[in-house]
Amino acid sequence: MGNQSRETRSFVTKTFYAHTRDDNPDAASWQTLEDHLIGVAEFSKEFSGKIGLGSLGELMGFLHDYGKYSETFQKYLFNAAGKSDPDSEDFFEDHGLRGKIDHSTAGAQFVWQRSKEAGTSQPLRFILELLATCIASHHSGLIDCLSPNGQDTLSERMNKNYEKTHFLEVQGKIEDSILKSVQEIFFSKKLEIEFANFCKMGKGLLIPYLLCRFLFSSLIDADRMDAASRKPMERVNWEKLEGKLETHLQKISGESSIDKIRAEISHDCRAFADRPKGLFRLSVPTGGGKTLASLRFALRHAKKHNMDRVFYIIPYTSIIDQNAQVVREILDPDLAGNIVLEHHSNLTDEVEKHQDGCLAENWDVPVVFSTMVQFLETLFGAGTRGARRMHQLSNAIIVFDEIQTLPIKTVHLFNNAVNFIVSHCGSSVILCTATQPLLDQVDAEKGAIRFSENPEMMQNVKTLFEALRRTKVEDGRKPGGWNTQEISQFTLEEAERANSVLIVVNTKASAREIFKEFKEPKKCCIFHLSTNMCPAHRMEVLSTIKLRLKEKKPTICVSTQLIEAGVDVDFGCVIRYLAGIDSITQAAGRCNRNGLRPSGRVIVLNPSNENLDKLFEIRKAIEITERIFAEFEQNPNRFGNDLLNPGIMDLFYK
Repeated sequence: MGNQSRETRSFVTKTFYAHTRDDNPDAASWQTLEDHLIGVAEFSKEFSGKIGLGSLGELMGFLHDYGKYSETFQKYLFNAAGKSDPDSEDFFEDHGLRGKIDHSTAGAQFVWQRSKEAGTSQPLRFILELLATCIASHHSGLIDCLSPNGQDTLSERMNKNYEKTHFLEVQGKIEDSILKSVQEIFFSKKLEIEFANFCKMGKGLLIPYLLCRFLFSSLIDADRMDAASRKPMERVNWEKLEGKLETHLQKISGESSIDKIRAEISHDCRAFADRPKGLFRLSVPTGGGKTLASLRFALRHAKKHNMDRVFYIIPYTSIIDQNAQVVREILDPDLAGNIVLEHHSNLTDEVEKHQDGCLAENWDVPVVFSTMVQFLETLFGAGTRGARRMHQLSNAIIVFDEIQTLPIKTVHLFNNAVNFIVSHCGSSVILCTATQPLLDQVDAEKGAIRFSENPEMMQNVKTLFEALRRTKVEDGRKPGGWNTQEISQFTLEEAERANSVLIVVNTKASAREIFKEFKEPKKCCIFHLSTNMCPAHRMEVLSTIKLRLKEKKPTICVSTQLIEAGVDVDFGCVIRYLAGIDSITQAAGRCNRNGLRPSGRVIVLNPSNENLDKLFEIRKAIEITERIFAEFEQNPNRFGNDLLNPGIMDLFYK
């Protein structure tokens, strides 16, 4: 449009525009609608092409803003940018119409009409209905096709009054180049061919939904990327990143028995990386160095299979910081490039801006650390923000750390999603923990994990757990339970013996209560940790605790469960309030973690006054643990006289 676009004028145009870009404060930059549709089609084709459905993505891109050819939208755009003459009879008063002019339904109606034509095959009709749904939803989030009362809301949207959608008006306005490309896609049969190949990848629950969500993700990200004049990241040099990790591992190699076991675990992970893509398990005892071992697998696996990125999905924000920092110091110590991204609720605006907040919108970075909440939001959340990132989960390595923390109510959703990501999106997934839940043994009709053949990354899990046994769990329960005063006195006695004690409780109220009970002795510092503390304060306290433990200063820490998974601390003794066997095992991983003592002591106590009325999962886990303790007491030899025996964990999950 050149200089003409910057003139104030009455509304006369033969060129249609998609939007203005205010990159320059002195002059708005305009993008033609034709250029925008072509740009979005190219991006969407690339993103959808990751699962072999490039033509579907391309068609969505060409038609997503079809309604912007309407006179109403063009007048609104010029007026909003201050380019219309207020004295002209064509001047358009928008009266707060920003975002309210329907420009998404027309393209959906175009596709919908094609799906209803005589002779349209059932597969093609299904494809076009998916695309119509994505196009109509690209500003609102995926619309519900059925209302709670069973009403067909999708058909209602597609039959929306043409005057309101401008469907009849915009016909004939679309540029020949766009229309020709659209017709070529239809006439070439590409849609049917690609979809047939996609269906050969396998069946499963939720696949229609996840497919729709993936296409929706491709369209949204393509639209946002083109509007912002951004380009996807360049191909990752995995060989270079792998070299940095190998150099680091050589520097930290130690001679202790635990260091040697950790090195063996790391070696097994590296060797396993040569396997084809799939769904695997990494079963490593706490303190086995699984973060760097799994990273070693991921970088080599990505290099071998030319994959796009690596994800670490971690349950708690309290451990993302430390893990991401470790990996960042290895792969990008000078912060020279956008190699490692953290995306979670703890990030301050300053930190997010420093690591490029735009990258958190679509995870377009080689290594991403995020939470299970963000992962599930990406796959199942409302709106467009989370959905935009979904296509990045294809052709990727996804490491789920501490998978035992997966909420029970999300198990089937998670299983179906992971199966889809592996079977249809070409990714590799690793479920990583010391306490593997039996996700492959839940109800198959609702969705059970489908592991690859021989999925265990460790050569001999039983031997590994025996070699890394550094603690002994004791059943310290008593009739009527322990009151707060008794627990505090018992803790002080253990601190005299072991120098450092960690108490892990089930609720924040319990943590406050036991902490207040202590009359701090002169020789010992007592700390409190819970999710009520702000992240910065929590990290500061953790840093102080780690330093005291390193210097062997007498220390007592009262904490909620946040310390159990992945936090690298080494106490002489751990006291655990009665909980699930999985939680007890994780708590034990904070005791004698580095094998500096002959053995660590882990004592399970039953508090007399802990209120768990609203915590169903914990109450259920305690009930099962009590049954297992009873079986252990009757026949300890069945479990090798060890409450940390892997057989006990299997029994607990079953």
